[in-house]
Amino acid sequence: MAKHMSDDIIADSTTSAAPVAADDVELLHNDALHQASPQEHEGLRRVRRRHSTYKKNLTIGLGILGASVVLLAGIVLFWVSSLDRSMRMDPEESKALVESLAAPGVTGDEDKPDAYYVLIVGSDARSSVDGARGDVMMLARVDEANSRVHLISIPRDTIIATDGGGEMKINASFAYGGAAGAVDCVSEFAGVPISHYVEVDFDGAIEVIDELGGVWVSVPEAFTSGDQVFAKGRQLLTGERALLYARQRYAFSGGDFTRAQSQRQIVESVAEQIVTMTPAQIPGVVKKLAAMVSTDYKTADLVSLALAFNKNRLTLYSSVCPSFAFNKDGVSYVGTMLDEWQDMMRRVDAGFDPDDTTQVIPEVQATNEALGAATNSATPDNYQELAASSGLTTQDVNTPAG
Repeated sequence: MAKHMSDDIIADSTTSAAPVAADDVELLHNDALHQASPQEHEGLRRVRRRHSTYKKNLTIGLGILGASVVLLAGIVLFWVSSLDRSMRMDPEESKALVESLAAPGVTGDEDKPDAYYVLIVGSDARSSVDGARGDVMMLARVDEANSRVHLISIPRDTIIATDGGGEMKINASFAYGGAAGAVDCVSEFAGVPISHYVEVDFDGAIEVIDELGGVWVSVPEAFTSGDQVFAKGRQLLTGERALLYARQRYAFSGGDFTRAQSQRQIVESVAEQIVTMTPAQIPGVVKKLAAMVSTDYKTADLVSLALAFNKNRLTLYSSVCPSFAFNKDGVSYVGTMLDEWQDMMRRVDAGFDPDDTTQVIPEVQATNEALGAATNSATPDNYQELAASSGLTTQDVNTPAG
């Protein structure tokens, strides 16, 4: 009876010329409840109870979902913050570094940073050594908008003039002036502002490489290091073998220049694998990377950069500052081929292959006298003669195939 009554009420409300107000509908429903039999009355109450239970469950479900989202966000924030703390530099050193770094510009259209430069220093801080020394120096140009990265090795024994009129090797800028000193020195040598600094611990690289499943390199010459035998050619190296390869110089005809090439190969291979990581790999690799790196970068910035390069295929260029070995006053140094270095830096800044001398350098770079000017170089003026008679130049290095 209640069902029929309810149907009559609905029919009246839809066919009447005058629409029934919401309050009237509620009153009519109340009347239907009063007129229903006890059995029908109980049925109507069960229907209303089910609606009430549904709303209650929905509210609880939404509450749990919201709490889960907040909890997940908190976990991610804590994880990112812990990684930032792990990569954080000494406060005093960080303060000095900030004063030396230049802020990258931003392109107006795409809201992406302009290409900027990063100094990468390999700190050989083994447990048996008190302190650290800059054993590796690379200048990187990062062009997120065009998905390009240039890696340029600067030989650690490159001769540099000191403020007091003396001479030193370029890696001494790190030993004496820390991160800020190295940034200032390389910035003047390359003639470019440096926006970020990355310091890498050699030993920590072992775990990162193993986490990635190894690195692919092309060994230019066969050699043996202890009980480890390295064949010539392309091969996959574990973290431990990659570290041996990165440190080797005496076994190669190119000496320190070949070692710089080996180090770039490893950095390139790691970078290429990082930007193609699967989501499942990211936490483990990022955690181990944070443990081996000290930098002014934030974790979120590095992840964002990796995702950008993952989306748009990364192009990596690699080379070394044109150099030659020579002796002065009984000390072994590396001199810079000054004209060649300036031309290379102009190609790098234009986004070209640094070794492609057929490229026509754009006017913006061609007229920039600061690019590659190396105003702090102590290379002798007659460097062409010294390079021609040198027993070793960067042009003598065997370039591995593949």
